Amino acid sequence: MKILIADDDRRNRMALEEFMKAYGSCDLAADGMETIDHVLESVEKRDPYDLLCLDIMMPKVDGLKVLKVVRGLEEQYRIPEARRAKILMVTAIADVNVVDQAFQLGCDAYASKPLHTEKMLKVMADLGLDKG
Repeated sequence: MKILIADDDRRNRMALEEFMKAYGSCDLAADGMETIDHVLESVEKRDPYDLLCLDIMMPKVDGLKVLKVVRGLEEQYRIPEARRAKILMVTAIADVNVVDQAFQLGCDAYASKPLHTEKMLKVMADLGLDKG
């Protein structure tokens, strides 16, 4: 599985990478623009990501805008529904309106920080993703 982890906090990126590498290969992004660049490059090469872990509060472009762009790129490049990325929003924001907006924009799951192994294992299972 091909995974992109987008978080502006280096420690969070490293912790998520450590957890996610059991599921597949991980790329890292430190801000929203870098995330969009990775996603665009992957869809142009017809090798899209299987999973995106997006922080909501990122510099340059926030995670909700990134989510909207990603879903738009998948439409534009006619990526079949079954091949579209699972998108996990990972954030410290506990605002119900933000969570609702994320799901309306097309996220598949939401995990609040701080992340714990048990919580992440459940989220991954709920997404139907098994360790590689």
